[in-house]
Formats: sequence, structure tokens, C-alpha cells
Amino acid sequence: MKVRFELRGLLVIWNTALAMFSIMGASRTAPELIHVLRHYGLFHSVCVPSYIEQDRVCGFWTWLFVLSKLPELGDTIFIVLRKQPLIFLHWYHHITVLIYSWFSYSEYTSSARWFIVMNYFVHSIMYSYYALRAMRFKPPRVISMIITSLQLTQMVVGCAINIWAHDFLKTSGRSGCQISPINIKLSIAMYFSYFVLFARFFYKTYLTSNARKGKTVSMRNSDSLAQNNKLKAQ
Repeated sequence: MKVRFELRGLLVIWNTALAMFSIMGASRTAPELIHVLRHYGLFHSVCVPSYIEQDRVCGFWTWLFVLSKLPELGDTIFIVLRKQPLIFLHWYHHITVLIYSWFSYSEYTSSARWFIVMNYFVHSIMYSYYALRAMRFKPPRVISMIITSLQLTQMVVGCAINIWAHDFLKTSGRSGCQISPINIKLSIAMYFSYFVLFARFFYKTYLTSNARKGKTVSMRNSDSLAQNNKLKAQ
């Protein structure tokens, strides 16, 4: 019989560290997006990669964001060592985000500024929640519903950004909008698949008769994203 490791202390440290990292990341990248939207508009925010090329702070935290997708695989190690089910949504989410993030960074994809800010923001709330749960605090169930709703919103906005990117690319070409057609296709496929999976999770966890009776699926087992994006809680 395989030993099940509790690892609660390490889990507290892990989730707290990721929460702090995400909070810092959101605070260092969101101001650039807000500034661009206020002064240059939606087109610039989707088509011009100034967040990497001109803003050194945002560029640095973009680089850290891409690098962070590799150590975030540590979530999987905790699941395996604690003998929890490793479901499809978990490994699918981690692998696709890792590959897409590195691919987009290699292209200096302009629309990625939106995806990075959204991911940092949602993760800052999500990992803070996980840390509290690991410390044996019991936040209200509505908090987990809010996290899932934020993730679903993230997927909808991600799809919308890709639709705008497609339209801008058609009208201005690659010289005016720095994003490749293949990137748009991969990104919208990824976000749409996440939306379907998380919508299914939300329905099964919060809206079915079993869910209303309190027989909910473990959030750690059901993963999100998104993040991670992920919906894991202890």
C-alpha cells in the first residue's frame, strides 16, 4: 500500500509563495495595461507589444510569468504525493499553458499582455484561498464560486481578445498588429476548451442536486486554472 503524504506545512508555504508572487505580478503588470487603454486604446493593447519592448518593469514580470509556468507543475507533485486523483483538466491545463506561454513569449505576442494580467490577478485570489485552506481556515463556499466565476470570465475575455486580434490583423496586417494567425488559433482554441471544462465543473460542483446537498467535488481534484488557472483547494 502506497503511503499518503499530508505535506500540509509545505502546502502552506507553496500556496503562500505563489499567492505573493501573483499579487506582485498583478501589481506590476496591470498599471501598464490600464495606461495603454487610457492613452492609446484597445488596438494598441492588442496589437503593440510595448509591454515587453518599452516597459522594463512589465517586461521583467512578463519574463517571470513565463518562467513560473514550469515550477507551477509542482501542483501536480502535491496531488500525486497526497494520493489525490490526477484528472484530465489538471494536466491538460498545466501542459497547454506552459507550451502556449513559451511560444507566445518567443513571438513577443502583443495580445499576451491581457492574458498575463488576467492570470496574475486570478491567481492572486486563488492561491490566497488555497493558502488559507491549507492553514485549516474555512472561507465561505461562495468564495470558491467567485473564483470559478472569475476564471470563466477570464476565458470569455480571452476569446474576445483573440477575436479582436483577428479583426485587427485583417485590417492592419502583421506590420500593424504583432500577432501571428497561428497564435490566435491556438489561443482561442485553448481558452474555449478551458471555458467548456470549467463551465462543466461549475455546473457539477454548484448547480446539480448532489452539489446542493453538499456532495461537492473536491476543488483540488477538479483543478482550474486556471488558473490557472486552477480550482484546487485543500
